Amino acid sequence: MRHFILIIFLQSTWSVFSQKVSYHLRMEQPQNHYYQVEIDVEDFKKSSFDIKLPVWAPGSYLVREFSKNINMVKAYDSKGKEIRVEKKKKNEWTVHSSNASFVKIKYEVYAFELSVRTSFLDLTHGFVSGTGIFMYVEELMNQEGILNVYPHSSFKKVSTALETANISKASDGFKSYKFQHYDQLVDCPIEIGNQEEFSFDLAGIKHTVAMYGEGNYSVQKLKVDMLKVVQKCTDVFGFNPNKEYLFIIHNVSDGQGGLEHENSTVLSVNRWQYGNDYYGFLNLVAHEYFHLWNVKRIRPIELGPFNYGEENYTSLLWVMEGFTSYYDELIMRRAGFYSKETMLSKIQGLANYVEGSVGARIQPVAHASFDAWIKAYRPNENSTNTTMTYYSRGALLAAVFDAMIIEYSQGKQCLDHVMQYLYLAYFVQEKRGFTENEFILTLEQFTGRNLTSFFEKYIHGTEIIPYANIFDKVGVSVKNTTTETYSFGASFSTNGGSLIVKSIRANSAAESCGLSVGDEIVGCNGFRANQYFLEDIISEMGATGKAELLVSRDQRLFSILINNSLYVQPQFQFIPNSNTSNAALYNYWLR
Repeated sequence: MRHFILIIFLQSTWSVFSQKVSYHLRMEQPQNHYYQVEIDVEDFKKSSFDIKLPVWAPGSYLVREFSKNINMVKAYDSKGKEIRVEKKKKNEWTVHSSNASFVKIKYEVYAFELSVRTSFLDLTHGFVSGTGIFMYVEELMNQEGILNVYPHSSFKKVSTALETANISKASDGFKSYKFQHYDQLVDCPIEIGNQEEFSFDLAGIKHTVAMYGEGNYSVQKLKVDMLKVVQKCTDVFGFNPNKEYLFIIHNVSDGQGGLEHENSTVLSVNRWQYGNDYYGFLNLVAHEYFHLWNVKRIRPIELGPFNYGEENYTSLLWVMEGFTSYYDELIMRRAGFYSKETMLSKIQGLANYVEGSVGARIQPVAHASFDAWIKAYRPNENSTNTTMTYYSRGALLAAVFDAMIIEYSQGKQCLDHVMQYLYLAYFVQEKRGFTENEFILTLEQFTGRNLTSFFEKYIHGTEIIPYANIFDKVGVSVKNTTTETYSFGASFSTNGGSLIVKSIRANSAAESCGLSVGDEIVGCNGFRANQYFLEDIISEMGATGKAELLVSRDQRLFSILINNSLYVQPQFQFIPNSNTSNAALYNYWLR
C-alpha cells in the first residue's frame, strides 16, 4: 500500500513539474499602441481551463479594469487549429482545450497610458507594467517560465529586473528572461527602447538606472547622490536583499510619482525637476527604494499572496505608505541633504497639514487605508471634507512612534529597530505578513506602553495627538498656535475667463449661503467679478461685513448674500529645546 501511494505521488509530482508556461511579447507596429501577446501552455491536459487578467497593480490600490484594453482572445493547438475560447467574466476567459498537450493563447493589448502603473507603446519607446499585459492560469501561477521579448527594430535596449535566460541568439531578434512564478513576472516592469543606462554599485550590488526622455539631469551627480540615498536606506536594516536593482525613470512633462517593485522601481518625474526641485527627485528615490523592505517584504498579511481579481483590503496602508513617507524625509536628513532644522520643519508641516485638515476629524487613518480602493484614488469635490491621506498621517504617526521608542530606550533604539524586527520575525522567519494585532504588540514591546487607547483615539479614531507630551521627551517643545479666524470657506479658479467655485469647506459660510462647487461667480456688489477682486472683498468683510454675489448655475442667474464665519484650524510650532536633558535624544533622533 505504501508503494502504491508513492507511485501515485511521483506520477502527480512529475505531472506538475512537466507543465510549462512561456510568454512571447511583440510590438509589431508601435505607432498603433498594441502589444501582441502569446502564452504557450504545455502539458496542462484538461478539458478546459480559465485564463485571467488582473484588475489592479500591487502598490496602486484601485481596480483599474485592465481587461478593457484586451482585444479578441484566441487559442490554438500544436497544429495551428483554433480552439474555442469563451468569455466568462470581465477579465476571465475559458479555453476549451479538450486535453490538448499544447495550447497557444493569443491576444492584443492596447497600451497608451504612460504612468508608473499602466503600460505604454509608441514610436519612442515601450513600457510594460505586467499586471495589465500578462494573463495567468490560476493553477499554474507558481510555475516557473520564460518570457521572450521581441523589441521593434527601432528599439535597441530592454531594461528589466528579470533574470536573463541566456537561451536566445542575437540573430533570433528576441531577448529571453526567466521567472520563478507569475508574481515575479508581473513584478518586474520592462522598459523597451533607446533609453540611456548608467549604473553604480553598493557593496557589490549593481544598481542600473534606465532613463527615458530628455531632462536637465547630470549622470555623474545622480550616481553620487542616488548612491547616498540607497546607502542610507540600507543602513536602516543593516543589509540589502538585492543581487541587482533597477530604476526605470520616465522624464516627462507631468511627473506622477513612483511605484515600487521587489527588485526595481518606476519613477515618473518632470524632465526639468533635476534643477530647482532636485531634492524632490531624491526624496522620491528614497521613498520607492525604502519600499523594497517596507511593503515588498515587510507587509500586512492581507497583501500577499495577491488576489489579482479583486480588492485586497487592509487597514495598515498608513504603515506601508506612511512609514515610508516618514523615512523618505529621514533618509534625506541622514544622507546630508537636509539639516536638523529642515527635518523638524518637515514634521511640523506634517502636523499642521494633517490636524488642520477638515477630513482629519472625519476619517480615521485606519479607515483611509481600508477605503483606499474607493476613495484615495477617486477624489471628488468633497474629498477634502471627508478624507485624510494615509501617507501624511501615517508619516506623522511614524514620527510619534519614533519619539516614543527613543524616549523609552533613552537613545539606544529607534523606529529602525522596529522595522528590523518586523523584517526578521515575519518575512524571514514566518515567511508571511503580520496582522494588525501583531504590529501593535511589536510597537508595545519597543515603546514600553500599552497602546490600546492610543490606537482607539488616534488610528481608529480622529482625536488630535498630544504632540507636546510626546515630543518634549526628545527635546522638542510643541506650542499650540491655533487661532480663530473669520473665513468664507470657498476657493476659486479661473476657467476660460470665468470665475468658478473650486471647493467648499464643510460647515463654512460658503456652504451655509448655498454656493456649490462648479458655480460661476459673475459679479460681486454690482461689479464684474474676478478672482483677486472677490478675494479682497471677502477678506475685508471680517466678522460683520456682507457682500452680494451674482451666480450662474446651469445657465440660470441668481443672487446670494454672503458673509464670513469663525474657522478654527489647529496649528502647532515645533521648537528644539537645547536647555533640557533631552537634547541628546533630539540629536540622536535627527542625526
